[in-house]
Amino acid sequence: MSGNTSKGQWIAVGMIVTILAAALTIGALLTEDIDQVTTGVAAPDFNAVNLATGDSVTLSSYAGEVVLLNLWATWCGPCRWEMPSMERLYQELGPLGLKVVAVSVDQLGSEKVMEFAQELDLTFDILHDRSGQIELDYQATGLPETVILDRDGVIVHKAIGPVEWDDPVQTARFKRLLGLETEESEEVPTAETAATRH
Repeated sequence: MSGNTSKGQWIAVGMIVTILAAALTIGALLTEDIDQVTTGVAAPDFNAVNLATGDSVTLSSYAGEVVLLNLWATWCGPCRWEMPSMERLYQELGPLGLKVVAVSVDQLGSEKVMEFAQELDLTFDILHDRSGQIELDYQATGLPETVILDRDGVIVHKAIGPVEWDDPVQTARFKRLLGLETEESEEVPTAETAATRH
């Protein structure tokens, strides 16, 4: 009796191991077909609503532009923390061509998302993807998550978590992408200029 029970347990364990191995193999095959959303690849398209205009917007709406594309939600504390720095960056570089696009994935109505944007005096593009499909398409692991796109729509940087977007390093990155001279690069002394100063 105990021999039969032991044999039955081993058969059950063998079946479980076989099923797990098959599942892992299938998973590995499926993930090979999924392109990773990372630096150096073209950004996936998306579809969202511009809350200021009510228009449907896709990535092609920003073709040829340098874009900071931010995924966020009203309930996300770190998102709220970084938004003012995005606004300051936009105030500085928006007139020079930078597009700041923040896509809310809130399941709340659009009016709640717009209230949040108005509370923080945000003037860049606030979009709403109530379905949250953009999170899947961009393989977001949490919020906020941001990608920076060059003029060809290629991801040149991906940030997970909040960032102080108007700090000098970030500002210099955007100025380079926009083709502008950065004050930081002009101020960095070369070995030759450093020698002449002494």
